[in-house]
Amino acid sequence: MKLSQLLFLFSLFFVLTACGYKPSTHYAKEELKGKIFVNLLIDLEDPRNAVLIKDAMNEIIVHRLNSKIVYDRKLADTVMDLKLNSVSMSVLQDDDQGYNKLYKAKVNVEVKYNNKEVIKSFNVSGDYDFSIDAGTTISDTRRFEAIRSAASEALEEVISKIAVNSFKK
Repeated sequence: MKLSQLLFLFSLFFVLTACGYKPSTHYAKEELKGKIFVNLLIDLEDPRNAVLIKDAMNEIIVHRLNSKIVYDRKLADTVMDLKLNSVSMSVLQDDDQGYNKLYKAKVNVEVKYNNKEVIKSFNVSGDYDFSIDAGTTISDTRRFEAIRSAASEALEEVISKIAVNSFKK
């Protein structure tokens, strides 16, 4: 009886630890060491949408990486620069009367980070499809919400891109 229990526990331990799986957040945490300062490079043509990027990135850093954000560049171990490269809206579908009905918001964000050892950069993009009522135009509120959703989708890629970058020396 003792031998079978010991064998079972050994097998269970081996199965749970043998694969060596670590989630991408583990590698991203190693790459973005310590306290993080998020610097937003604001586009003067579209400042309202640029602020969305910083808020979404702060939320990802705090909630997904459990890292600490600092609001003074001098206190940071890692500095992350974000720049909203482009925002576009395109029509996907018209209704029977020729009115635009379905749209796609597309956002492209440049991410650059410096953790005092290396400087790395990459781009991420996200999109969001949405519809409007027949015969109406896109309101500023609807446009803003669509861009926010597309930006959040783009920034979800940041963790995996940083994890992949951690393997590149």
